[in-house]
Amino acid sequence: MQGKHLIGVSLAMLWLGSSNLSQAGSWCAAGKPVKMAGITWESGQFYAAVIGEIIRSGYGCQVETVPGSTAATETALVNGDLQLWTEQWNRTDIIKKGVESGKIKLIGDLLQGGAYEGFFVPDYVIKGDARRGIKPMAPGLQSVADLPRYKDLFRDEEEPGKGRFLNCPSGWDCERINTQKLKAYKLESSYTNFRAGTGSAMDAAISSAYARGKPVLFYYWAPATLMGRYKFIQLKEAAYNAKCWPTLQANKGEPPCPSATPATSLQVGIGSQFMAAEPAIVAFINKVKLSPDLLNRTIARMSEQKQSPEATAREFLKQQPAIWKSWVPADIALKVQQAVK
Repeated sequence: MQGKHLIGVSLAMLWLGSSNLSQAGSWCAAGKPVKMAGITWESGQFYAAVIGEIIRSGYGCQVETVPGSTAATETALVNGDLQLWTEQWNRTDIIKKGVESGKIKLIGDLLQGGAYEGFFVPDYVIKGDARRGIKPMAPGLQSVADLPRYKDLFRDEEEPGKGRFLNCPSGWDCERINTQKLKAYKLESSYTNFRAGTGSAMDAAISSAYARGKPVLFYYWAPATLMGRYKFIQLKEAAYNAKCWPTLQANKGEPPCPSATPATSLQVGIGSQFMAAEPAIVAFINKVKLSPDLLNRTIARMSEQKQSPEATAREFLKQQPAIWKSWVPADIALKVQQAVK
C-alpha cells in the first residue's frame, strides 16, 4: 500500500514537473512585467494583442503596453526597457545595430509568404466592375513599364500634363524608396511624385477614389486594413536585384537601378535577457503565423467596427482555436480558452 502511495506521489510530481515546463520561466515567476511596445498600425496592434493575451492568460505573466514613437520604443527594446516589439520589419538602424550587438533578437515568422509592397491600382481600373457599372479603363496595364502611356488616365489636376503617383508621407522609408523607384523606372517625366500629408490622408485619398470608381495609382503594402477592405492589383516591377536594391534604399548620389522590393519576413523583436529567461514563450512566438487573407480581413473588420485590438484579439482566440492552439501546449491552450470565454 505504501509502495503504491509512493508511486502515485512520484507520478504526480512527474506530471507537475512536465506541466511546469510549459509555464512561465524565471522572468514572469519573479513578478517582472512583460513590457510590449505600443505599435501604431493595425496589424502590429493586433499581433501584439494576441501575443499579449496568450502570455497573460496562458503563461500567467503580467503584461504592460508602453506607447511611444517607433524610434523611442525600438530604442527602449535595445536598452532592455521593453521585452517585446511585435511585427518587426527590420528596416531601421536601431534594430539592425541592436541585433548586431546581441542585445535583441528577431524571432518568428508571423505572416505566410511575408509582407509585400509596391505600386497598386484598384482592380476595376484593369478589369472593370460590372456590378458598379464600371468598364475597364486600362485593360493593358500590367507593369510599371506600361505607366507612361496611361499618364492621362491618372491625370494630376495640379499638373495636367502628368499623371499622379500617390506616395507615402515624407519621412517614411517607403517615400524615400519610391522616390528612387520613380527615377529608376524613368517615370519622373510622366508622373508627379505626390506625397500624402499623413498615413490617414493617404488612406482617405485611396478610399475616396475607390468609392467613386475613379482611377488612382498609389504605393501600398500588406498586411494592411485597406487590403482587407478593397480589391487592388499590384503592378509588376523588375525582379528583385540585390545590387540595385541598395540604390533605392538610400540616395548616395549613384543612379538608382530598377528592383522590386523584396518580401519581408515579419518577426518579433525580443530582448536577449527576456529570451533567455522565458524559453517556453519564445517557443510559442516562433510558431505564431497567420495567412495574409485572414489577417487583412481581421484588421479591416477591426477598423470598420472601431473595435479595440484587445477585443479583436479575444474574438480571434474564441473563433479560431484551430489556428492558435497549434502554437502552444494543450495546458496553455486550455487556460487561454477559459480566459476568453
